[in-house]
Amino acid sequence: MREEVDERHGDSMPGQLTELTASSPVSVSRELPPKLCGYLNKLSGKGPLKGFKSRWFVFEPLHCHLYYFKGPSDAIPLGFIDIADASFTYDLEAEEGQLEIHSGGRDYTLKAPSAQAMRYWLQELQQKRWEFSNNGTAGSRDNRVSPPPPYSTTGLVAKDVDGPCLPQAAMDVDESARNVLDAVDVPETLVGERAASYPSPVQPTTINFSLKHWGTEIRNSMSNLKPGRGNNENRKSVFYTEDWELIEPSLKELEEAAAQEERRKNSTEPSRGSAFSFDFARATRVKRPPFLRDMIGTSKNRNSSESSPVEWIVTNGKASTEIQTRIQAQQEELNKVKEDLISQKELVRLLQQTLKHSQEEKYLLNPGASMDEGMSQFLQQKNHQIQALNNQLDHINQQKDHMEQELKAFQDKITGLNDQLNMFRETIQAKDEVIMKLSQQLNECENMHSPPGVFSGSTVAPSVYKELQELDTLKDSLQGYKTQNKFLNKEILELSALKRNAEIREKALEAKYSGLEARLCQVESKYLVLLQEVKNPVCSGGKGPTHEVISRLLEDALKVDSAEHPEQTTLKPHPVSEYDIYGFKTVPEDDEEEKLVAKVRALDLKSLSLTDSYEISVGVKWANYFASTVNREMVRTPELKNLIRWGVPHEHRSKIWKWCVNLHVRKYRDKHNSGYFNSLLEKALEKQNPASKQIELDLMRTLPNNRHYASPTSEGIQKLRNVLLAFSWRNPDVGYCQGLNRLAGIALLYLEQEEAFWCLVAITECFMTPDYYTKNLIGSQVDQRVLKDLLSEKLPRLHAHFEQHKVDFSLITFNWFLVIFVDSVVSDIMFRIWDSFLYEGPKVIFRYALAVFKFKEDEFLKLQDNMSIFKYLRYFTHTILDARKLTNIAFVDMNPFPMRLIHSRRTFHLEKVRQELNELEAIRQDFLRERETATPDRRDVISDDDEDT
Repeated sequence: MREEVDERHGDSMPGQLTELTASSPVSVSRELPPKLCGYLNKLSGKGPLKGFKSRWFVFEPLHCHLYYFKGPSDAIPLGFIDIADASFTYDLEAEEGQLEIHSGGRDYTLKAPSAQAMRYWLQELQQKRWEFSNNGTAGSRDNRVSPPPPYSTTGLVAKDVDGPCLPQAAMDVDESARNVLDAVDVPETLVGERAASYPSPVQPTTINFSLKHWGTEIRNSMSNLKPGRGNNENRKSVFYTEDWELIEPSLKELEEAAAQEERRKNSTEPSRGSAFSFDFARATRVKRPPFLRDMIGTSKNRNSSESSPVEWIVTNGKASTEIQTRIQAQQEELNKVKEDLISQKELVRLLQQTLKHSQEEKYLLNPGASMDEGMSQFLQQKNHQIQALNNQLDHINQQKDHMEQELKAFQDKITGLNDQLNMFRETIQAKDEVIMKLSQQLNECENMHSPPGVFSGSTVAPSVYKELQELDTLKDSLQGYKTQNKFLNKEILELSALKRNAEIREKALEAKYSGLEARLCQVESKYLVLLQEVKNPVCSGGKGPTHEVISRLLEDALKVDSAEHPEQTTLKPHPVSEYDIYGFKTVPEDDEEEKLVAKVRALDLKSLSLTDSYEISVGVKWANYFASTVNREMVRTPELKNLIRWGVPHEHRSKIWKWCVNLHVRKYRDKHNSGYFNSLLEKALEKQNPASKQIELDLMRTLPNNRHYASPTSEGIQKLRNVLLAFSWRNPDVGYCQGLNRLAGIALLYLEQEEAFWCLVAITECFMTPDYYTKNLIGSQVDQRVLKDLLSEKLPRLHAHFEQHKVDFSLITFNWFLVIFVDSVVSDIMFRIWDSFLYEGPKVIFRYALAVFKFKEDEFLKLQDNMSIFKYLRYFTHTILDARKLTNIAFVDMNPFPMRLIHSRRTFHLEKVRQELNELEAIRQDFLRERETATPDRRDVISDDDEDT
């Protein structure tokens, strides 16, 4: 079994990931199953370093692998265990919670925090292995496209996925044989995403660091410590705490402190002289952190919410330990309060001594100064300050008294808790005595009915009591062995059933192989006949046998699997389905040549997904990321940006898109109530605006190749109408522009109506310039000029080639920017572009626009005339199928790519475009004036008929 997981790195990307789809649910209406993840201790190492190390385990359903990480926040796993071919066992004589997994010729020893958690892990791993082996994916483990895709929680694509069709062999298995054990409840704090918020059960005797995976450990550590741009508050760790804060005092505060010191000296006996000189310029005061200010109140609230001593239940000494822990915590709080009081007193004493020293120096320097009117005013001012400081001192004394009272209350509370603890101990002792007496009475009763010759009395009672304890121990061991026996029987039955199903599946695969081999022979024979006929000359204008052979070959090649003609589960001679997971038609129906090209493209995509050799899946990393954010909101981090750049899995795209949209439009949504979208929609339905007619005309032309917008009765058409009408009333400056319908149509595939509306707002009002979708499309024209500048910098050879042949590529790229590559690239690449666009903004469009030119740069340079270049421009983006390579070009090869460069270029070209539009408007006005003045009178115009007569 392969344990190490290799990952290739780019310059700016932490990993190159592969698109992953998890196992499909049985129905769309069912809620998402809980994630199988949590902390387990894994036995690893050799020699003196051998021991249990805490690892975070995550189950990945597509490949049935159990990945393990050092912690929930890590992005790169240390390795994985193949569960599909694994067997499970545990030993009662071993440590509690210890289990063993045998997979791939290796033994893995894991230890759960408790016996219940161990039984739950075994139960779930058995269930996952059973589901994976019987849902048809085990026979095609390397095929990442064959399993039905996971469903989206919202949007139109959420309705597309039906339940998986299990093979007949799996349905015939006796399910009652697997139900010999009772179901184990989920230990919420030990298993699941919530377990990420609890500390890991690290063994105190071992070092939680893997020398075997030291490279992965370092990469994960650097990924977590890598600083990012943006708000620093979003970068704080979940373990962030505030420290003591040193604040420079103001001059007014120093004067008040000095006056307070002088007043205290005048009212009391002189104290001993100051032994040092206090520097006011560098004096600092200590600001108490918020957690210490609120400590006493929080402690009181917490103690008041505790249950009464009567309600406490003493079980195995746990309550006593809990009481001692609370006493220790409260004692620490008291010590902190005392330290704070001491520091405040020391600060007041230092200020008083320093003030006295400064006054003595002042009077020594000016011995003959007389008290004049200014001095009296100064003294009067100082008297006011002294009075204020006196009030402040009284307030501090009151606080001191209050703290002393609270300290006394805490001491009383501790005394009460100690009394409760003693009472519990006495209660336990009394119960033990009662148990001993009852045991002795039971022994005496048994001895009274025992036959003669058996000893009785106190000499028998201890031995009988020991035997009773041994009997209880034997009963517990017997129950444990029964449970273990049931588990092993279930494991044997499951492995036997899985073996039987594997044999059935193997026979089906053999039949499939025979059918495919026969079909291959038929295709080869047809091609041989075709080649033979091509060699023979054919008279011009006539149709030879070659035409018939080609027609049959094309007819066979263009067949696809459709819902009307489903193929068998085990034999699918046509691997391309009619629609992809997004609802787009894979093979068009109108043009036969286009059908053939689309079929070739779909087969290439299928082949690319089958030959993908990367082991680390996107789904595992996303599942691990969501587990690390279960108890906190998602924030912008470098880790999240890198995950989004390499593609969001189908099942998480709805959540990520919704979060990205809310991140950008929160400032707009906060200004309106929750019913803002519905109010706009009601207004649009009651009263039509000028954009309503154009919206209705463009509804059926939005995405005609998508099943959700294929007919007027489709669900997507009505939702699209509502979104566009509501937006036309929100933004009357734009109203409706051709292209907005496609943006809203793509958003509706993963978002509901209101979220799709705000997605349209984010694109038009946050990402793009205000004049991007107006009548003149000024912003779109500006971006084409910016793209031309960037192309000359990033791809100078290709730019010179276009200039040499006078090719205006903006005629093609204009639509890329207007609708964000909709219908310009294959679906997988388009949605990956949208993922990054909704997170990072319009810079992503420039990156991918340059990347597609870079991808096909060599092909462009081979073309040497204007017509061939422009013809290739029209369709070359549809020939790009490798999304990973394209993403690597966009985010690695195109670096550096600062946004300020785009802003400066936009500002420069915007002025030029506006100047050109003003010149065109001036020319148009001149033309209109000339036409009005030069138009002859209708009476002066003589027709040809009049001339003839």
